[in-house]
Amino acid sequence: MTYLAHSARDGYPEQLYQEHIKNVQRDACHNAEEAARYAALDGEMLNAAVDMASSVHDMGKLDEENQEVLHQRDNHVSLPLHHQDAGVTFLKKNQDDSLYSQLAVSAHHSGLPDIGLEGRRQENCFRDQNKETRDKVNAEVDSLAALHQQLMEGKILTVPTNSVRGDTGVFIRMMLSCLVDADHTDTARHYGKFPQEEDVSIPKLRAKERLERLDKYVSGLGDNSERSKLRTEMYRVCRDSAVEANIVACNSPVGSAKTTALMAYALQQAISRESRRIFVVLPFTNIIRQSVEIYREALLLPGENPEDVVAELHHRADFESEEARALTAQWKAPIVVTTAVAFFETIASCMPATLRRLHELPGSVIFVDEAHAALPVKLLPTAWHWMQALADEWSCHWILASGSLVEFWKLEELSETQRSVPQIVNIELRNRLMQYETNRIKFLCKMEPLDRAQLVKWIASVPGPRLVIMNTVQSAAVIAEDMRTYYGDRQACKVMHLSTALEAEHRDKTIQDVKDRLEDKNDTDWTLVATSCVEAGVDFSFKTGFRELASLVSLLQAAGRVNRNGLDDDAVIWTFKMQRDVMLTYNKGIKESAYVLKHYLQKGVSISPELGTISIRDELRRQTVSDDAKCLLEAETFWRFPEVQEKFRVIDDNTVLVVADSSLKEQLRYGGCDWKTIQRKAVSVRRERVEQLHLPPIIDGVYDWNLGYDDFLGIMRGILSYQQSKTSLQKDTED
Repeated sequence: MTYLAHSARDGYPEQLYQEHIKNVQRDACHNAEEAARYAALDGEMLNAAVDMASSVHDMGKLDEENQEVLHQRDNHVSLPLHHQDAGVTFLKKNQDDSLYSQLAVSAHHSGLPDIGLEGRRQENCFRDQNKETRDKVNAEVDSLAALHQQLMEGKILTVPTNSVRGDTGVFIRMMLSCLVDADHTDTARHYGKFPQEEDVSIPKLRAKERLERLDKYVSGLGDNSERSKLRTEMYRVCRDSAVEANIVACNSPVGSAKTTALMAYALQQAISRESRRIFVVLPFTNIIRQSVEIYREALLLPGENPEDVVAELHHRADFESEEARALTAQWKAPIVVTTAVAFFETIASCMPATLRRLHELPGSVIFVDEAHAALPVKLLPTAWHWMQALADEWSCHWILASGSLVEFWKLEELSETQRSVPQIVNIELRNRLMQYETNRIKFLCKMEPLDRAQLVKWIASVPGPRLVIMNTVQSAAVIAEDMRTYYGDRQACKVMHLSTALEAEHRDKTIQDVKDRLEDKNDTDWTLVATSCVEAGVDFSFKTGFRELASLVSLLQAAGRVNRNGLDDDAVIWTFKMQRDVMLTYNKGIKESAYVLKHYLQKGVSISPELGTISIRDELRRQTVSDDAKCLLEAETFWRFPEVQEKFRVIDDNTVLVVADSSLKEQLRYGGCDWKTIQRKAVSVRRERVEQLHLPPIIDGVYDWNLGYDDFLGIMRGILSYQQSKTSLQKDTED
């Protein structure tokens, strides 16, 4: 009899059990070996645990009932016996010191559990929850193990894997990542949804060559102005920095060319540390393309494909089902540009499809731009815990960049043990760079809540070009549409809109259009209505700014998009509040930070970058934020993995992807699409919105956007129409 790991389907043949086990064990051990090269404490442990887990992870598939199902062609039903339990049971019976391997086998489909709850199950720890399954596996585990050894032509090796010396939570995630990536990749490869090994050629970092290329690129920039000379000096200082700590900071103001200067520093560090890749973590999804284009132009070597060298990752795009696993975005490129959401929520995850890329992180240089704005304050203590573990135990070098002088790592509220984080740029140069910030902008406020008509009329009355930043995607769309109505069709060009409601391609076009209009000094009477997605990393410079009340950090970030180069003497940014309105939505996640900023404004406290660290401290001292931060860090400390995933939300929404593009819908339905296309065409929305609008699924985790979409409001065109019709219906019913 032939024993199968996967059944024949969709025109592809069945896969033999021994072929799948051999492939997974080979690739999982390779993943572990690559990560272990950079492990200061637990490299041998990682290799041993992954080797053991990968060898027995699918042992339960040898069960007779499971084989009967696997031999049925084009059968998509689940296996009758949860196959993970056999491997766990075998390890329990034959190797006492194999808890980590047991956990990996148990979690490689269902995800990481709450370890405390599992411990209370005593002898059933990591076993299947169903007693009938456990009893059946207990009765046949010896015969399954014997059959496995016969098919694999060798004894199952077992070695102790119970003594992690470093951070256990990070180790467990790293171990599962090595196994799951190999498992998912082999399955996708077998079904023709992943390139064959001979077709995969991932470029190396080649840091020394890329640094030389970057030097040439930067030498062709700039002019003879004093500010340009300062930027050149900033580049040189970062490139030649001798700072050697595992976590460093770079406080430099807007317009100091951090994009290239800190890439030079990252490449220099990669050379000395023999790092394998560089991550650039940006606060918002819309600014990725701008940075990616610069890096692809500045770092590409002859004969290379830009997309292979600098990966652009917008959404997490993680898929659990076998049919969609190949669409999961990976971290395999030498330079990965991604968002804080995708990056940090990967570390926080307990789910296999998300964690499968984590093993690519050890031995990386990680440049977190606007580090203080990348995460909500309540997440900082746990993120800081991970940063230190990855720095000290997995050879990750962190660059925490900031344009607003927020040194959150100095706060006692963040960590019981203080860590020295040296600055890359010396204070003398920072002071000279900061001279352009002096009197660059005035911070004013209007705390009497405004209705929509009042806000629109006020915005239109002040000098332009104008930037308006709202707290939610829907509110930005509503105000943008109100302003278009205010001006009328003939003057619709006076209003532009930018948010994550737009597909990435349309966001990119809007950003370029905004830049072109800002270059035209005669084109001043217009307004960009946006969300916080414009607050960092976008080279915009408006005459007047309006920021809906949020956090001090957001206000400082928004101010960086007004009078950016200090050329205007009377530039202003206003903070305002909105009245309650049925069409506007409210961001509950900023309640505490908005309270802190409102307190500063009402007390007449001078708004400046130096206030940033104090504002984070004041937020951490707010009872709700403090309690949330402590609960999250406690959950991480005691390995309550599902709770960590649930609470560590950079954006406090459970989101999924929707697709409006008809051609992409067809590609997804018939399997002719990859994750790069998805992230350029898909839009992320709250799951509750999908349920509310009854959107049909296309594939697992991706839904059909069958409502209105246009390149001005994106998917908000359909949502606003739905909301307006719903409101009208309610009024008619009341009348």
